[in-house]
Amino acid sequence: MRERISNTYPAPLGRGAAGSAGRSAEPGTISICFVAAALQSVRARDLNADELLANVGLSSSLLQVPQARVSAQHYGALWRTIALALDDEFFGQDSRRMKSGSFAMLCHSVLGCKSLGQALDRSLRFFALILDDISGSAERNGAEARIVLHDRKAGDRDRVFAHELLLLLLYGLSCWLVGRRIPILRTEFAYTEPAHSMEYRLMYSAELSFERPNTAIAFDAGYLDLPVMQNERSLKEFLRTAPESILTKYKNGSSLTAKVRRRLRQFLPGEVPDFEWLAAELNMTPATMRRRLHEEGESYQSIKDQLRRDLAISYLSHSSRSVMDIALELGFSERSAFHRAFRKWTGASPGEFRRTLQA
Repeated sequence: MRERISNTYPAPLGRGAAGSAGRSAEPGTISICFVAAALQSVRARDLNADELLANVGLSSSLLQVPQARVSAQHYGALWRTIALALDDEFFGQDSRRMKSGSFAMLCHSVLGCKSLGQALDRSLRFFALILDDISGSAERNGAEARIVLHDRKAGDRDRVFAHELLLLLLYGLSCWLVGRRIPILRTEFAYTEPAHSMEYRLMYSAELSFERPNTAIAFDAGYLDLPVMQNERSLKEFLRTAPESILTKYKNGSSLTAKVRRRLRQFLPGEVPDFEWLAAELNMTPATMRRRLHEEGESYQSIKDQLRRDLAISYLSHSSRSVMDIALELGFSERSAFHRAFRKWTGASPGEFRRTLQA
């Protein structure tokens, strides 16, 4: 059975320019909490954070809305803008600056490595030379490998973004070097669970634990033996699209949430499968599927809403389609219903969001 879409259900991608563009790449959005974290050092150095936001098409008013989100492209542009303004690609999270161009130099230095294990060891030595307060190590114990972070300022409540940042760089670079997402068995964090921990499930795995001795990710040790498959030519494209390529391409695609989301994207506008039909399609009972989604912190309705939210932000950011056309595309029968939902998602109306970007 399939259900007709109403203003309660999201439609997957549709026809037209925006729909065609969307089918080629999964739209991704970033929580506003990561924008606020990236701006911490900007404000600490008395630089104009509002101006930096405006330069990449974002409004500072979004920072006042905890549930707001921005597109991966806008976050990537802000990332690069802040790094240049601070001349620090580690965003002031260490006693020593990681000067602009450091990450590119790291990437060049690991291209000649024969395996991911060798490249990872070289990357960790690089960060140990560049940074003073935080470093990492690679451990191999039988069939399991771990990337472990060591923080000289452990216990400092303001260190969360430093851990997030170094883990993202190491993991994203590792995935790119071997040309695939490395499935994560579990992730541990050396701090209390933050309000945005749901983002970790999307990026790493559903198996999370907090207040551990160290921040670490565990994965199959066999990946350390994979050959490095990138070259100078592919590196140019990787650096051109980083960090948004890391944030969107290497998400946790093996989770049930990701599988459900990908399946929903395949349906034409106007209809989505009902829960029971999709459970049978994925070879499980409705009760099992509901339980497994709950274990990942999701529900069928929340997945549909998140997909609709990301598509709405993508359409408003990267197409000239009217707000009403986008509303209909996403299954809203009334413009007012779309306005209410979008304000709940981002803290702004669709028109305000687009005007901010255009400004």
